[in-house]
Amino acid sequence: MTARVDRNLYPELQRFGATDISSCFNCGVCSAICPLSVDGASFPRRMSRYAQLGLREKLLASPELWSCYGCSECTDSCPTQADPASFMAAARRYAVASYDRTHLAYLLATSRLFAGVFVIALVGLLAAFMYSVHKPVDGSTLAFFDFVPSDVVHNLGIVAMAVMGVAALVGVFEMVRRVLRGPKDAAAKTTLGKVAGAAVYAVGTESLAQTRFRQDCADETASGEAGETRPWYSQRWFIHFATMWGFLGLLGATMADYGLELLGIKAVGTAVPIWYPVRLLGTLAGALLIYGTTVLIVRRLRKSDRASRHSTTSDWTFLSMLWVAGLTGFVLELGLYLPQAPAWGYPMFLLHVGVAMALVLLVPFGKFAHVLYRPIALFAIRLRG
Repeated sequence: MTARVDRNLYPELQRFGATDISSCFNCGVCSAICPLSVDGASFPRRMSRYAQLGLREKLLASPELWSCYGCSECTDSCPTQADPASFMAAARRYAVASYDRTHLAYLLATSRLFAGVFVIALVGLLAAFMYSVHKPVDGSTLAFFDFVPSDVVHNLGIVAMAVMGVAALVGVFEMVRRVLRGPKDAAAKTTLGKVAGAAVYAVGTESLAQTRFRQDCADETASGEAGETRPWYSQRWFIHFATMWGFLGLLGATMADYGLELLGIKAVGTAVPIWYPVRLLGTLAGALLIYGTTVLIVRRLRKSDRASRHSTTSDWTFLSMLWVAGLTGFVLELGLYLPQAPAWGYPMFLLHVGVAMALVLLVPFGKFAHVLYRPIALFAIRLRG
């Protein structure tokens, strides 16, 4: 890959929230302290060096960019206070925008005004569309799929998934193309077994089970006492784990519920007992999601640990939407079991579905995009050995 110097690279990265790393003199302390930098790897200092030298293509072709868990140990140890952790987060936002051909990811990451107006407008548009096809209800009980026909909600969801899928495929193709053009290890031999092992590692061990996050990126206590860690339920790996599996669980419960309705096993929109498998899965997943997002939001507001000192528009937009989706879902579930239909039930339903579908639509364009790019990057790293 030909190295081309782009003098505008670092100013662009600053627009994505990168702190001033001009003081970095490539001493290597960040690589020495990083628990993920092993076997002589120069991660994360190599990323900073690419930015300083204007090597845009090399930066975007580096799968190591997505290895970082944001523990900020490198920032705490940096002798020049260059803050490599914040730089890595900004570089990932820059990469997401570079993979996106619509320019939407760039605007969402660099303009708070645009991000706020766009998200509110998108949710409002989705809610308004559903309201435009609503039907009158008697009001004695909440009947969401009498208010808005179930086929409208389901078809709108399919359209949202399709739009998101196309945008995601374009972004993933662009990332893979850049990674393949990056440096290669001539001595590496790729076999079917190695490919399968790398895939299991990237998707299962790292992305879903978060093994290295849990083992190598332990949290400090809130008071920062050396040698002590937070209890497991308040450590960053578990908060992220709860948020991730909460969302995946709700998505799975929604799809399973729809499948049961299609098969005629369950009537559309009917309330079922708490021990009903799909409802139990949704309830537990919702609790995990609300717990995880609430802790993350509180820590960012308080700036209570080193990983939450710097928050960007992408962070707040993503967390706020997840929290609203989880909370409104629980409130709606409660409303189904009230003796009388509450007046707020149907507006809350429109808000919940609008936010949930907006979340799906925005997957390739914001912080949620790491669910697409991180497994691919980990797969590439593992395959290279």
